[in-house]
Amino acid sequence: MSMTTTSKRVLSAGLILLSCLAISQPAQAFADDDARKAIVELRQQIRTLTEANQRARVQLADQIEALEQEVTRLRGDMEQLGRPSSGLGSPGGTSGARAPDARSSDPREQSAFDQSIESFRKGQYKEATENLTAFLTLYPDSKLTPTAQFYLGSSRYASKDFKGAIATLDAMVKRYPREARAPDALLMIAGSQFELNNRAASKATLQRIVQEYKGTPAAETAAKRIPLL
Repeated sequence: MSMTTTSKRVLSAGLILLSCLAISQPAQAFADDDARKAIVELRQQIRTLTEANQRARVQLADQIEALEQEVTRLRGDMEQLGRPSSGLGSPGGTSGARAPDARSSDPREQSAFDQSIESFRKGQYKEATENLTAFLTLYPDSKLTPTAQFYLGSSRYASKDFKGAIATLDAMVKRYPREARAPDALLMIAGSQFELNNRAASKATLQRIVQEYKGTPAAETAAKRIPLL
């Protein structure tokens, strides 16, 4: 019994469908393999990025800790610089042997100066600033003026008035460039600039100390600080 035209058409369509299914199965399997490989590669990339990010965080934390330690050391140096001497050398012993501070022949002048330094020694920086400012107003040409200016700048630094410290100490260095405390004053200026986050200026000041005050302990300290900025 011969097949009808309709039956032949149905059979033909079925064969075509089966052929398509047979062809599509390997293609689908191939697409699934590619997708799995892509997922594996993506996971590996994410893992690699995560590990790199963790290492970067550890490195950054180490850098921050090192910077904090350096800031602490720098502040310690500034505190040493600002300590009044006992007439046997530099404040805090940072700038080597130095002749005792000059003394005034005027008892009232000397008393005013000593009172100001005593305030500073006790950590009463606001009072020291006021007393030293008054002293410099009353005795602008005193032989104690350079020292008074140095401790006025130190008082302002200790009070975190870094701009005021820079202005005071810069004026002192300009007027008394050969004063024994001039390189110490520049070190404190560099410290103030660092505190104001002006590293370029701080580095330039340290380089100035090395160039203009060669052979001094202040220059040695500056040379050690430069690579850290």
